[in-house]
Amino acid sequence: MRTATTVEASGAPWGETVDLVVEAERLGLDVCWVAEAWGSDAPSPLGFLAARTERMLLGSGVVQVGTRTPALIAQTALTLQAMSEGRFLLGLGSSGPQVVEGLHGVPFAHPLGRMRETVEVVRRVMAGEKVTYDGRHVVLPLPGGEARPMRVSVTAEEPVPIYLATLSPRMLRLTGEVADGWLGTSFVPEGAAASLEPLAAGAAAAGRRLADLDLCQGAEVAFARDPDELAAMLDARRAGLAFSLGGMGSASRNFYHDAYARQGFADVAAEVRSLWQEGRRDAAAQAVPRAMVAATTLIGTEDGVRERLRAWRDAGITTVRLYPAGADLSERLDTLGRAIELVRDTERQGEHADGGAGAIGDGVG
Repeated sequence: MRTATTVEASGAPWGETVDLVVEAERLGLDVCWVAEAWGSDAPSPLGFLAARTERMLLGSGVVQVGTRTPALIAQTALTLQAMSEGRFLLGLGSSGPQVVEGLHGVPFAHPLGRMRETVEVVRRVMAGEKVTYDGRHVVLPLPGGEARPMRVSVTAEEPVPIYLATLSPRMLRLTGEVADGWLGTSFVPEGAAASLEPLAAGAAAAGRRLADLDLCQGAEVAFARDPDELAAMLDARRAGLAFSLGGMGSASRNFYHDAYARQGFADVAAEVRSLWQEGRRDAAAQAVPRAMVAATTLIGTEDGVRERLRAWRDAGITTVRLYPAGADLSERLDTLGRAIELVRDTERQGEHADGGAGAIGDGVG
């Protein structure tokens, strides 16, 4: 498994974030993703980090589809690929109606079709084609005027890999069909089939195997010294998981809730969502069992985290995104360094074992 992390320019003082990324590269981290939600954008900090790093891959995790035209997304990707000397990964995501419609004023309807059309146009633009496209969401050139098909003037020596951040079965199938990698979240390795089966079906429809995709999953990592400290750590994170289950999305649509429900936590997800929507936030947090927090994170004693990493590896994950806990930069880097070493140990132990991704996915679909 490769190692990765995710940062956001508005998540901490920018200088501290840069120090984290630069030191993470020294520790051997393979990939740094930069998030974009309703705070800072992703491309701007990626350009800065391209100048401060030398080896690690840099990815947008994610650029929100619908907030930029496909051609602008492609131009941005090609620019960052040049600035990073071939180290850029383009991560795309649909976001949700609250951000897309509430902040950007763009309709969220038909995210599947919009994502498919965006990927198709982005690939054509990045390939240097004069682009014509007649889709439901994208039409190029704009009809009724004087426009003619155009190509962009920036190129890349190597294709820019495209990753999709997806959760629903249909979007996962699309990811397997058209993407180079999957940016997953809300992951439970014991319920991995809920995600990997539609991914594999999409890959098979395109004449590929699941093993052709980089499966990138992320979770918070923290190390406890003893069972009492572990219990306190898990309890402290109940509220965050309750927010994902009950507060993310709208009253009728919450992709995170649905993802956890498909992975074996349907009853808990339903109860937490109901309590949250009633305004009983503390009760919602208390309804999240410690076992669920443990199942969806990399929080534990060192042996416990090692065991969970083996479960991720055996489920087929090929890149693990680490969100290191810590009260300050020094503690976060210490946590990240320990986690990177555990991933390396786990990878060495599995070098001669059968691959989990092929066993689960190659025969599906």
